[in-house]
This record gives sequence, C-alpha cells and structure tokens, in this order.
Amino acid sequence: MTARRWWWVAVLGMAALTGVLAIANLQTPWRLTLALTGIALLVVAWAVVGDRRAESESPSWTLVLLVTAAAGIGTAGYPTLAILQALAYPISWVFAARSRDAVVGNVLIAVAVGVGFAIGIGTGPEDIIQIIVTQSLALGFSLAMGFWITRMVELGEERGRLLTELQGAQEQIAALHRDAGAAAEREHLARELHDTIAQDLTGLVMLAQRARREGAGAVETLALIEENARGVLAETRALVAAGASVETGETRLDLLNALRRIAERFQRETGVTVTVQGPERLVLPRDLEVVVLRCAQEALANARKHARASRIEVGLVAGDGAVRVTVTDDGIGFDPDDAPDGFGLPGMRDRLALVGGSLSVTSAPGEGTRLTAEVSVQELAL
Repeated sequence: MTARRWWWVAVLGMAALTGVLAIANLQTPWRLTLALTGIALLVVAWAVVGDRRAESESPSWTLVLLVTAAAGIGTAGYPTLAILQALAYPISWVFAARSRDAVVGNVLIAVAVGVGFAIGIGTGPEDIIQIIVTQSLALGFSLAMGFWITRMVELGEERGRLLTELQGAQEQIAALHRDAGAAAEREHLARELHDTIAQDLTGLVMLAQRARREGAGAVETLALIEENARGVLAETRALVAAGASVETGETRLDLLNALRRIAERFQRETGVTVTVQGPERLVLPRDLEVVVLRCAQEALANARKHARASRIEVGLVAGDGAVRVTVTDDGIGFDPDDAPDGFGLPGMRDRLALVGGSLSVTSAPGEGTRLTAEVSVQELAL
C-alpha cells in the first residue's frame, strides 16, 4: 500500500472514531457543532492540501495550520477529541520543511489543543494546571518521538547514500579488474607471440635467405622451411585454441626430449652445434614445463640473433626443490647492464616471476653468455 493510501486510512479512521464519540456523548448543540467542525476541517484539509503532497511528502505549512486548527476546534467542542493531536503531531513532522519548523508546528498544536481544553472544561486554577501538565507531556512525547524518527530517517538516508557510493566503488573496482585482466592478457599474448611465432618466423627468414644463397641446391633448406612453417601454423592454432602449448597431443611432456627437439631444429636451421644434457623423463607441472621450454627457446633465439656462437650447451638440472635450465654459448657476449630493451630478457623475467622463478645472466664482451632460469617445484617426477 502506498503512503498516500496509508494517510487516507489514518485520517478517515481518526475522523470516524472521533465522530462516533462526539455524536454518542454530546447533547449540547454548540459543542457537537464545534466537534464535528473540527473533524470535518481535518478531512477537508487532508483532501484539499495533504492528498496532493502525500507521495512526495513535500512541505506544506497550510496543511499544518489547518490540522492545528482542526485539533483545537474539536477539543473545544469535546475535550476527548484532544486525541486528534495524535494525528496532528505526525503531520507536522512529516510536512514541515525542517525539524525547526516541525518543532514550531508541534508547539502550535499543543497551544491550540490547550486553548480548546480551556474552552471545553473551563479556566479554573485546577483546570489550567491539568491543561498545562497534559499538554506539556503530549508535546514532550511528540518532540522525543519526532526527533527519534527524524534521526532514524537521516541514518537510513545516509546508509542509502553510502550503499550507493559503495556500489559505485565496486563497479569501478570491477572495471579496473577487467582492465587489469585485459592488460595482463595482452601482455601474456605478446610474450607468447614473441616466444613462439616471432622466433619461428625469424628462423623462416634466415632459412629463406640461406635458400636464396644456395640456389638450385636448396632442397634440404626448403624442407626445413616447410617444416618450420608447419610448426608456426601449429603454434598459431594452439594459441588460438587455448594458447601456450609447446608440444601438441600430449598432456604431459618429457622435458628433456622436448628440449632436444628444440635444439635439433635450431641446429638444423643455423648449423650451430647444440648439445642437451639432463635427467631422462623429468616431468613437471604443465605451467612450469611451458615456462622452462619457453625460456630455453628464448635463450636460443637470442643466441641466434646476437651471439655469433659456434657451440651452445643446454643443461637441465633438477634437485633441492628446483629445476634449472642453463643455456651457455661461446659467442661474442655482451654487457648485461647495457642490454637493449625488448621482449627477450624482460619477457623471460616476467614469465618466470609469474611462477615464482628467477633469471640470472652471466656475460661479458668476448666471453660468451650463460643464462640460467630457475623455477621452484614441490614435487619432482623422474
């Protein structure tokens, strides 16, 4: 039921109750006239002024004054109709613009009903004392209830405002999480593209250049180009399907054999001797396998582009709760502190950081390079 209907129930209920009391108990025509006038004024005031403002509860001093007059007139005709103030006080609190205005309205209602009492029961000393005590209690109770309800309403509004702000903050946090997730996914995809397709395409370019130099005798090189192109296609499909798989078809990898296949292909493409050593049938959790193999791939790719090496050694060591893959070349070396920006070393460090791993690079101009990627594992399957 809406607020408007509840107000109508309260007004008509009060009018019916007081009307029955007045008609049943009053014999003096002027008293009955005053009582019914006060009741009728209450109903008319609500119908003309209050009904239009009930839903929005917009302020109306006119309504407060009319209800005040109705309570005073009704009480003058029949003192029992002082119960009209039980409805007049709430109307003053609800339809006054401010709490201060509501207090003024309550005081006016108490005075009007007090005057009605004086007209209805007399102005003797005892009557005046009784009127003052009665109206003081009624006014005090009204003010206490009014301030308490007003405070509850203010707290409710404050909580509503805080809830709205909280919902807004949650939406902002959710948007930030979505943006952060999208950024992380873009960064992840960039690493995957760099560590897989970009490296393979670099190899294809170098093989194509070699085939051009070999001319008609480039049968083996062309076969390598075809093989690598198929590998790039497989990597691309893997990234599109679910990303990041290094080998297709198996759910678990033989890590050492996977490194050997990478090294064999690298050696065929570049002519650089690559040896791989490590424990047979070492099996890691899938995410760690991917990280170790990607780091090895990136280290070989860096050696291809920068090292000018004639020999590369890949070592796999497992023990003490960690797995380390080491790639050592006899190339020209470099100063790690002056390494150019790019996806290479920073990309490996970021990838290892995601699984709690670390990367160390030892190199100097003319002394080759040793790169070690280490990841921690709780259990090793050998």
